[in-house]
Amino acid sequence: QVQLVESGGGLVQAGGSLRLSCAAVGIIHSVNAMGWYRQAPGNERELVALITSGSGSSANYADSVKGRFTLSRDSAKNTVYLQMNNLKPEDTAVYYCNANLRRFFNSRAYDFWGQGTQVTVSS
Repeated sequence: QVQLVESGGGLVQAGGSLRLSCAAVGIIHSVNAMGWYRQAPGNERELVALITSGSGSSANYADSVKGRFTLSRDSAKNTVYLQMNNLKPEDTAVYYCNANLRRFFNSRAYDFWGQGTQVTVSS
């Protein structure tokens, strides 16, 4: 089985910074994509940032976080980091790590989710 281990959430004042990390642990053949989603109270879960391991290993960001958040990946460790700067109260949410990966050659890819880490930004 695969487990996504998350860390880095917490309480911060507006304008502050946090760094989230997520490591995929277990038998992993290949990772197709890895990143972060978030769900604020009363809202649906939405994409925050995602790195795709296809051609160019492109990264995608939600418009609301562009220029403030940076997603990076350490492929050797199957780990992604989300550096969140200039945090705003509207960033308050539970942040969930997501990985789309294959455990074995010629096996289908599955989505795996972390348990979620709370990010609270006070005004």
